[in-house]
Amino acid sequence: MGDVIQTGHDWVGAQWDWPLQQNDGVVKMINNKEKFEVGLDCQYFAPKEIEVRVNGENIQIHARHESRSDELGEILREVNRTYRLPQDIDILSLKSHLSSRGILTISAKKK
Repeated sequence: MGDVIQTGHDWVGAQWDWPLQQNDGVVKMINNKEKFEVGLDCQYFAPKEIEVRVNGENIQIHARHESRSDELGEILREVNRTYRLPQDIDILSLKSHLSSRGILTISAKKK
């Protein structure tokens, strides 16, 4: 085996990756003077299957539904993601809401 090569990136948190997002998985984010808001495609999950937690400066999102069978086989979906929150948001104002179309919106006011 060769030497380990460190991988770098220029990603600065302006985009969140969410594997169930339409197209390329990039999440649209609003981050201005008044508010912070992201919308994640969670249409495959019921509200009770989605858990959102704040852990310090990070937000942890876990969505999972048990396997079920269809004519093609078994289906199991699970997504775990942790993202760093902007430092200028009011953590106490952080909210999550699942729309009837399955979009999980996470929002917060600015300090």
